[in-house]
Amino acid sequence: MARIRHQDTEKPARGKPTARASEEASQVRDPDASEEEARLEERPGLRPMRMADYIGQEPLKRKLSVFVQAARERGEPLDHTLLHGPPGLGKTTMAQILAREMGVEIHLTSGPAVEHKGILAGHLTALGAGDLLFIDEIHRLTPAVEESLYSAMEDGRIDLPVGEGSRARTMPFSLAPFTLVGATTRTALLSAPLRERFQIVEGIEFYRDEELAQIVSRTAGLLGFPISAKGALEIGRRSRGTPRIANRLTRRVRDFAQVRGRVRIEETDAAFALDELGIDGEGLDATDRRILVTILDMFDGGPVGVEALAATLSEPRDTLEDVYEPFLLQRGFLIRTPRGRQVTRKGARHVAGDDGGQTPPPTPQSGDPGDEGEQGELDL
Repeated sequence: MARIRHQDTEKPARGKPTARASEEASQVRDPDASEEEARLEERPGLRPMRMADYIGQEPLKRKLSVFVQAARERGEPLDHTLLHGPPGLGKTTMAQILAREMGVEIHLTSGPAVEHKGILAGHLTALGAGDLLFIDEIHRLTPAVEESLYSAMEDGRIDLPVGEGSRARTMPFSLAPFTLVGATTRTALLSAPLRERFQIVEGIEFYRDEELAQIVSRTAGLLGFPISAKGALEIGRRSRGTPRIANRLTRRVRDFAQVRGRVRIEETDAAFALDELGIDGEGLDATDRRILVTILDMFDGGPVGVEALAATLSEPRDTLEDVYEPFLLQRGFLIRTPRGRQVTRKGARHVAGDDGGQTPPPTPQSGDPGDEGEQGELDL
């Protein structure tokens, strides 16, 4: 577990968080980030440290700011919070900001890392009063661990077995008041009992191109490589609505600009580098285009079930659903019908502009008979 602690400050009195978040507390690694991204994120200032510094997600920030202020005025921990949304949109960063705004320590772990009750107990008993425990990919907790979390969230205790054999018994351990912040990319996989125990449930949406351009400009400045407004927007609109991708592309564009002897990234520099990276004008990469072309060529534009599509592409189903589909759906290149995925006319036109022509698929008809073997796959 990655724990951010404050060695030079006292623990707060029980039941009341104090304003004692240090600069070190804001250097939190995202479990989904690459090693290179993690090294860059360790640089002071790359991650926003306050709600006011967090670009985009304005409705979410307004609501969370109210909840934080109310909790601080009452002298209570923030209510348990669930953040959901596609990877790379800033769930870990938001959890870190919540800890800073509350003035408490943040302790990090992930669902797969909490393999049994003993590990969960170790995390929970290490929390000080008001501290925040962040569990990434919380939907991947085992059922036994999840059940132990119920009493911790509701009653502030955890029951653990003590002894062995005939002398074994369950002992309750009291916990300091704390806040659990869970993050998930697969809300549907959360069990209803766990989901209902979160008092705050909020989603993080894809970012607008203009918001990503602001993020790109900030990142380029931190990297010490200036970028024009048009250059930042060019990177932002090809970043799939995702800050993590925007930051990664900014670093790669900087490399191209540096090798070409540029002292500032202009729009033409950004376009050249992104074209070399295989990122087209809509932000689609080679795999995105391969998905669309496969549906058009192999399945006459669709609809096609996700299992058949995954088998044809030799890609795991989870990868298609979690990594590629959300952006294609959000940008209107793909739709889900009751019988499977179908490329839209917009998607077909985009592919046609890339490879010389595809016939746009017909508009799906709800009464059309499905192919054998795909009829039972409803909106998967």
